[in-house]
Amino acid sequence: MPHPADPSDPSDLPAPSVPDEVLAAVEARLISTFGEPDGRAAITFLGAERIEVLRFPQPDGLFRYVTLGMSAAPMTDPTALVADPIAGPRAELVVTVRGGQDGLLRPLATLASAPQVEGLVVAPGASLDLGDPLWAGAPFTAFLVAEPGGLVADLELPEPAEAIRFLPLLPMTPNEAAHKRVHGAAELQERWLRHGTDLRDQRRVSVPLGDS
Repeated sequence: MPHPADPSDPSDLPAPSVPDEVLAAVEARLISTFGEPDGRAAITFLGAERIEVLRFPQPDGLFRYVTLGMSAAPMTDPTALVADPIAGPRAELVVTVRGGQDGLLRPLATLASAPQVEGLVVAPGASLDLGDPLWAGAPFTAFLVAEPGGLVADLELPEPAEAIRFLPLLPMTPNEAAHKRVHGAAELQERWLRHGTDLRDQRRVSVPLGDS
């Protein structure tokens, strides 16, 4: 496959109604940010287009897992009578794990297909709860959707399409997910920060959730 063009100039991008070209620009942005992926998996769910998950090893022992395919179409409010094929938020999902964890491939693809299958609009501050461990033996069952822009810059598309945002997902234990439902995302994130929680540690325990 030819290496896609540099997507840094939105005027060089194709019309956003061409999903393959949009995804080529997304992959180019990811490679320019994280380097070449060393693995990828493609998963297709009934009623959804194919979702890929790319694995990017980093020099510091971290691995970035990023979906590719969720941004091919805008996310649509399930209450809308007519889905707009161009306007609306677009996103891909990013998870960072120290040492790598390929058990994330299917859960990430499942969540990335939810906008197509369930009409879900994924936005910062939301919880994505799978109900089961994110991988075999994982202490986490859910993700907190964090603010974009810190890891991968937004990818602008020609108007009227919205920019593609790369949303970090932060693993939560069941207790943390329950705490977030009651107290909100900002309080949980402040608690993580206060306790120096390494959110990339795939074996970490729940942050203290008392008054301290």
